[in-house]
Amino acid sequence: MSLDAVIAANRFGLGARPGDLTKVVLDPKAWLLSQVGQSQATNIRSDNLLSSAQAFEALQTYQQARAAQQRAAASPSPAVNIDERVRLADLVNQTTGREIEARIQHAVTTTAPFAERWVQFWSNHFTMAARNLQTTPFPGSFEREAIRPYVWGRFEDLLVKADTHVGMLIYLDQAQSIGPNSQAAQNQQGRRRAAGLNENLAREILELHTLGADGGYSQADVTEFARALTGWTVAGPRLRRLAQDAKIGTTIFVPALHEPGARVVLGKNFPPAGENQALAILSHLARQPSVAKRIAGKVAQHFVADDPPRALVARLEASFRQSGGDLAALAKTLIQSPEAWVPEASKFKTPNDFLISTMRASGATAASTQALRATFEQLGQTPWRAPSPKGWPDVASEWAAPDAILKRIDWANLAADVIGETFQPIAFAESALGPALTDKTRTAISRAQTARQGIVLALMSPEFQRR
Repeated sequence: MSLDAVIAANRFGLGARPGDLTKVVLDPKAWLLSQVGQSQATNIRSDNLLSSAQAFEALQTYQQARAAQQRAAASPSPAVNIDERVRLADLVNQTTGREIEARIQHAVTTTAPFAERWVQFWSNHFTMAARNLQTTPFPGSFEREAIRPYVWGRFEDLLVKADTHVGMLIYLDQAQSIGPNSQAAQNQQGRRRAAGLNENLAREILELHTLGADGGYSQADVTEFARALTGWTVAGPRLRRLAQDAKIGTTIFVPALHEPGARVVLGKNFPPAGENQALAILSHLARQPSVAKRIAGKVAQHFVADDPPRALVARLEASFRQSGGDLAALAKTLIQSPEAWVPEASKFKTPNDFLISTMRASGATAASTQALRATFEQLGQTPWRAPSPKGWPDVASEWAAPDAILKRIDWANLAADVIGETFQPIAFAESALGPALTDKTRTAISRAQTARQGIVLALMSPEFQRR
């Protein structure tokens, strides 16, 4: 069996399922290339999942019920039955809980694991996390609506969809931003009232989504871009007077909130154009050379090595620039690059990679969402709970601390009880790792005193912990 099959399944994909390596070995590159452009592979079943508008309504319903409950409890004759109390856990389970289950289920069972890793890479690049009550319901619908449908298209389109989505507008406080000289900022006498210009979205687009911290923009660019973004908001009860026909919980542009005037960003003049002003700036940003370089570096780092080969980064950068940011072309260039197929497994698995690849190797088709949530939290990578807009780190130094390794061992012991019901340790290791399984690890597994210990040794082996 070719080592390329293992690389295709584990480095490009999410780990081999039983029997995968014998299928992939026929033509590993063709197997990966066949997944590029597959919208069916990147979409996720949403039968039981809420749209962002429905999630917004669920949040509104919770807040209204909670407020009514608090008023009733504070009355002289409280009439609130303790069994009828509104619980935040119910909202979480209805939104994020279901989304986590669906996402894990898809990752564990998909026959196009490279496509799913590609989605998760871009979802992390455009991080939208559940950091408080207001943002908790939206990460799942954000990924399904703004990321998954666009990862094979143009970077510019993905950029616009991600940064104007309801979830991102709430997460980075753009929904609260008002132009200081906008119509909405004037009181009835024509005097300005207190109105806040929020720069969070503008700053993160420049620093994280496009140019990078060293991309050559200034604080003035941030402020000007923030002014251009005013008007982009989320339709809610407070905006009914300004947007009467808008559907609650959807992205809208409200002219009355927009800061009037021309903008200058990165030395380029953008004339007054209402909602199109910010879109024109996003389009300009997407075409900057520093964006191509930054995206190329991040892709190479995620898929190949913490310190990726310069030749690979240069090739990816050239592909991005020459194709106008075509992400399918970028993925094909990655697959066809020889640097991506070096035998050494340089990437240390994140907790998400470790858990998903273990479940795929075991042949699992379902898992307890509640138990998995606890495990992800224990290992430090709860889905859609990245600590900042930077997203989850992508280098070994962030995940390989001694305490983190001990937690992986603890979980591996629990997983071994389940895996041992189906696999013998050597058979499990061979199915998951193929020719990547070294003689040293094979010997250690064969000498294990119990089957459970053998499975743990396989899961914690350098071959399984790296991809």
